[in-house]
Amino acid sequence: MNTKSLIAEFIGTFALIFIGAGAVAIDIGGLMGAALAHGFVVVAFIYAYGHISGTHINPAVTLALLIAGEIEFVAAIGYWIVQFLGGILGAVLLNALLPNPSDLGATILTEGVTPVQGLVVEIVLTFFLVNTIFTTAVNGKAGNFAGLAIGLTLIACILMGGPLTRASLNPARTLGPAIFSTDPQWGNIWLYFIGPCVGAILAALLHIGVFKNKGEA
Repeated sequence: MNTKSLIAEFIGTFALIFIGAGAVAIDIGGLMGAALAHGFVVVAFIYAYGHISGTHINPAVTLALLIAGEIEFVAAIGYWIVQFLGGILGAVLLNALLPNPSDLGATILTEGVTPVQGLVVEIVLTFFLVNTIFTTAVNGKAGNFAGLAIGLTLIACILMGGPLTRASLNPARTLGPAIFSTDPQWGNIWLYFIGPCVGAILAALLHIGVFKNKGEA
């Protein structure tokens, strides 16, 4: 197991929660501010650590790449561990530093949005994100622009899903803030794990069955 990759995944996920969830908790710039904070972190760390770990910084992304044969099972387990640890530590530091952390940017359903609706939103948006990762970074079709395409996709997904579910698309993004939030909605947290994983699996199957085969033809 590559220690450098694990450190990169830990730092990247920590940054995603500390900056992304932090932007939501502080509420500077509203929805656009939150979307840009998450998207810019992803872009920056893809270019910083992409050559080291691939910059998954998302357990659902690691799951998709495992299914597609792009990462070994043992390495994937290591990634999952450090991703969740990074997310939790990011939330710990936010909780300690913010004068009024409130819900700490936790991914919660907006009033009127049912768990089933939230689940579908998380599935669809994660599918879009992971599909972009496969078609740009994994297939190598976007070259040096892959990081930008992935970050922009995340920004677009948050702009749409943020008002409904806060657009987690990432179990590590959900777990850390939920632990320290004043309103974690534990009864609905399952959808923030199942939804991204299902969306990621669908994107992986599309890659394996359609796009990967075409690329090899």
